[in-house]
Amino acid sequence: METDADPVLGARVRDALGLADAGPLTVLEGGRSGLTYVIRDAAACYVVKAVPPGRKALGRNDVLHQATILTALAGTGVPVPAVRAREDEEPAWFAMDFAGGEAVEPVLEVDAEIEPALARARMLDAARVLGALHAVPLDELGRSVTASGRTPPEATVPGEEVGRWARTMRAVPDELRPGGEELVGELLAHVPEPVPPVVLHGDFRLGNLLFDGEVRQALIDWEIWSVGDPRVDLGWFGVFTDGRLFPGSGRVVEGLPSERELGEAYREARGDDGGTAEATVWFSALGRMKMAAIMGHNLVRHRTGAHHDPVQEQLPPAIAAMIADARRLLAEERR
Repeated sequence: METDADPVLGARVRDALGLADAGPLTVLEGGRSGLTYVIRDAAACYVVKAVPPGRKALGRNDVLHQATILTALAGTGVPVPAVRAREDEEPAWFAMDFAGGEAVEPVLEVDAEIEPALARARMLDAARVLGALHAVPLDELGRSVTASGRTPPEATVPGEEVGRWARTMRAVPDELRPGGEELVGELLAHVPEPVPPVVLHGDFRLGNLLFDGEVRQALIDWEIWSVGDPRVDLGWFGVFTDGRLFPGSGRVVEGLPSERELGEAYREARGDDGGTAEATVWFSALGRMKMAAIMGHNLVRHRTGAHHDPVQEQLPPAIAAMIADARRLLAEERR
C-alpha cells in the first residue's frame, strides 16, 4: 500500500479537507515552488503546496502568497483554481482544486504536438484572460488580501523593473551577455511614465495557462505575482510569440499572433486602454532583457554546480538573441 510522501502533512491535509478515505499524498511532478503534492478521493482531486520543512516562507517557498491572490480572484471571472483549505502554522500549506488540461508553450516545447491554428487560438484567448485579470479593480483585490492577514505588495514602476533585472543580468559573466550592459543603459535612458497599476501575474504565458482544446481551464503558477505596470505582463507574454528568439532551444511556429495582435485582444477584453497602448516597444525590449537575465542566471547556476542541468548549455545563443533583438527594437523606435 502506497504511503504519504509526507505523513505529517498528509494528516493535516486530510483533517482540514475532511478526506478520511483519500488516497496517499504524492509528489506532483512539475511543481517548482515550495513542495507540490496531489491528493484525491473518490469525489475530488486537490493540489497541495507546502513550505519545505525547516525552510522559511520566503520567495518561491511562500506558498500562502499564492493562496492569497487565488482567494482574492475567486468570482472575478479570471480562471483560477479554487482554494479549499490553508494553514498558516509552520510549515504552512494550502490546497486548491486540481485543474485539468494541458499547458503547452509552442515555441519552447519542441516535442509537444500542437497544431499552429490551435496555438494561435490559445494565445489570443490568453491575451483576453490577461485583459480580464488587469481589469479587476485593484482596491477590491487589496481589501481581500488585507482580509487574509497579508499586506498588499507595493506597486513597482518601470524604472524599478529595469533595476531589478539589471542586478540579475550583472551577476552573469560579460561573455555570456554580449551587449547586455548597453541594453540596460538604453532602457534606463528612455523609461516611460507608469500607468495605473494592476495585479501582475509575473510569468504570464501559455505555459502557465491550462487548456482543454480551445477552452481555458485555469491560470496557474502565481508564486511571483505582484502589483505594477500592466505592460510588464504584456511585454513578457510577447517574448513567446517568436521562436527566432530561442535559437538552439526553441522553434519557430508559423501563424502565432504578433505582439500587436495580442495587445489588441488584451485591450478589447480589458474594456479600456489603461494607457497600455503607449511605449509598447520599450516593454517588449524589457521582456527580452528579463528573459536574457533569467537564462544567464540559470546557466551560471548550472556551471557553478548550484543546480546541475546540462540543458542550460543550449542557452548562450538565445541570451545573445534576446539582447540583440531588444536593442534592435529600441533603436528602431528612436528613428
